[in-house]
Amino acid sequence: MKKPENQRPKRGPVTARSGIPQGAVTKGGGKAVDAFLSRGIAEIVGVSPADLSRILLSGKKLKVKHGVDPTTPDLHLGYSVVYHKLRALQDMGHTVQFLIGGFTARFGDPTEQEHSRKLRSKADIRKLSSSYLKQACKILDPKKTEVRYNSEWYDKMSAEELLKLMSHFTYAQMIERDMFQKRMKANQKIGFHEPVYPLLQGYDSVMLKDDLTVIGTDQIFNEMRGRDLQRDFGQNPQIIIATPLLTGTDGVQKMSQSLGNHIGITEDAKTQYGKIMSIPDNIIADYFELATDISAKELNGIKNKLADRAYNPRDLKMRLAQTIVKTYHGAKAADKAQSDFIAVFQKHSLPSDIKTIATTAGYDWKSPLPKIMTITGVSGTNSDARRLIAQGSVRLDGTQVTSINTTLDPKKNEQILQVGKRRIVKLKKRK
Repeated sequence: MKKPENQRPKRGPVTARSGIPQGAVTKGGGKAVDAFLSRGIAEIVGVSPADLSRILLSGKKLKVKHGVDPTTPDLHLGYSVVYHKLRALQDMGHTVQFLIGGFTARFGDPTEQEHSRKLRSKADIRKLSSSYLKQACKILDPKKTEVRYNSEWYDKMSAEELLKLMSHFTYAQMIERDMFQKRMKANQKIGFHEPVYPLLQGYDSVMLKDDLTVIGTDQIFNEMRGRDLQRDFGQNPQIIIATPLLTGTDGVQKMSQSLGNHIGITEDAKTQYGKIMSIPDNIIADYFELATDISAKELNGIKNKLADRAYNPRDLKMRLAQTIVKTYHGAKAADKAQSDFIAVFQKHSLPSDIKTIATTAGYDWKSPLPKIMTITGVSGTNSDARRLIAQGSVRLDGTQVTSINTTLDPKKNEQILQVGKRRIVKLKKRK
């Protein structure tokens, strides 16, 4: 039985591929390829950067795989790092195979999970995947995107076929992953199905016969299994391009919905803008490089300005926020989000489109403020509302609320409820 390639490959070449046609030129030529290779790539597995450049310039149309398991309703900017690289490949003339884990998402990728994921039904996955492609195509070219579901082959696979597939690897080879070792040391359980996941993800590459895959660095182990299986099935092993993981708004950990440090692709323009403005200054350049498609010249200029202490990084952060919001909501919404941000944070005035909530929404004008905050959605729970009031984060008509027993002013028909600087609603008394 053949030993799989190392879990954490060294940066650079593993083997060079042959059979690349000569003479043709990729769309965009050498400048497009140089720009592609110069940013947003952490590791290349299978060829050297020079060989990858030669392949991209050869004119061969590549099949580029990218898989995603729909485990939450929405994507976040962390996913966009890969999508910008995929779009660049599409612009060169290549086809992206956008693989939705219609089967594998039912039990989920165990990568970096401290506990076993909750199993999901087919119906749950169909519902979750319905908007994934629409969100991804905010960046991807839909005309050059081939949508596939791995349930196409796994729902038809017999138990015998699955066992034969599993025989390509040993249990020890799969359980050696750092994440599983950490769980065992912490006496956390490992579901017997979890070490099978990399095998299934690897077999996706066999079924799609892809030439190249673009992933985050956290997926290298799984995609290395794809290279192993492609060899076993007589195919050329895929090249792996791994992108860095985007840091979340906390400036420390990778962006993740479970960590609450994410910026959702479907979040409204104002929320996106505000979250981007909250990131630490030291990751501004990373966001420009990984989450936007600005030119290399612009990126170098931004890095130079950040290095100049006389330049206010807030101005660059505002440019970043406007650039990203424009990608997902258009120029008009981006301009509006910026003007509202300036009004609230710099001029200390209120935005122009405050949501109005009448007492018919479920609260009474005499209700305690924590209840009103919960019903109107400016806080998650009553306890959260009380905590926000204790922190001094809540204002009524601009006046700080100091007591959890505060109620609305009976002499007023409208009052502005504000939590922090981004959550603002207008409360209206029933006539």
